[in-house]
Amino acid sequence: MVVLGLACLAFVLLAYAALHDLAARTVPNWLPVCVFLVGAVWQIFEHSLLAGLAVAAVTFAILFAVWLAGAIGGGDAKLWPAAAMLIPPYIQPEINFFMRVFLIGGLLALVYLALWLVLPKRRGGPAPRAAGLARRVLRAEAWRICRRGPLPYALAISSSAIITLLPFSLSH
Repeated sequence: MVVLGLACLAFVLLAYAALHDLAARTVPNWLPVCVFLVGAVWQIFEHSLLAGLAVAAVTFAILFAVWLAGAIGGGDAKLWPAAAMLIPPYIQPEINFFMRVFLIGGLLALVYLALWLVLPKRRGGPAPRAAGLARRVLRAEAWRICRRGPLPYALAISSSAIITLLPFSLSH
């Protein structure tokens, strides 16, 4: 029952990270910390804390180098190892998680590229304010796409983690 509660909490945190990155292109620092802590508690219940910490540490080291090269945002470089802490530290689930991040991220990039090709290019700032949060987010997103802004990669990380965790959380 505790693991199911941890899974639900992790899903909520990951969904919030994805939505926040989509809306603001940032991942608040407290989010990866909370995801990491949920993952640590989960790994304690699964008796695999040291292995989970090792996977998260290696993931962070690699992504830190990628961040230094300017190829990934800082929030994504923190969220990804924190999400890796949630995944059971066995080779197949970890590989599935990482491959899904790359696949979903690649699909996201293709969607953004296709939208860049078809959206009308505006000069100046974003379009005038629209009523409703969803319309404002869509207009801001269209403006970012037209200017080739960064991808909301937390969407790929969070989606992959949730998809990978679902079978493990449901089996408890």
